[in-house]
Amino acid sequence: MKFERSNVQNIKIRPLIIDDFEYILEWSKDDTFCSANDWEKNRDVQELYRWWQHCVNNVSEDFIRLGIELDNKLIGYADLACIRDNTAELGIAIGESILWGKGIGFNASICMMDYASKQLDITVFNAETHETNIRSRKMLERIGFKEVSRNGNEQYLGTESQLIKYRLSL
Repeated sequence: MKFERSNVQNIKIRPLIIDDFEYILEWSKDDTFCSANDWEKNRDVQELYRWWQHCVNNVSEDFIRLGIELDNKLIGYADLACIRDNTAELGIAIGESILWGKGIGFNASICMMDYASKQLDITVFNAETHETNIRSRKMLERIGFKEVSRNGNEQYLGTESQLIKYRLSL
């Protein structure tokens, strides 16, 4: 299936590399990003680097993380988790909060879903977001995801928020 992108140009997904750590270090200093993505604030640089090495080198049968690149700069990452048969859970994180709301997550999601459908034969995508994350909810719905349930609560940007699960079948 071919997905339609919006007008944001030069978005691509690619494997993560150790040298991307400079971007990760910057994201770790962005309190809004950390709060939204459940990253520990003021994380020790060496511990963060070990975590990044694990992200880059981790090979798993049911999880894939790829970098999101804009104009040759890593600006986020996209995940496929819980990969089983023809199903996977899609996750997106844009590392620079100043880039939020510009269609980058939408295009990165389309790229990742295109990759998953062509390379892994994924035809069912699940996703989850917080009720108060309006941008994420609108993005998922614009792609074609439908809400399937609401259960559980988590902190999102300092506020307790209900979790919403979505699904899209190709």
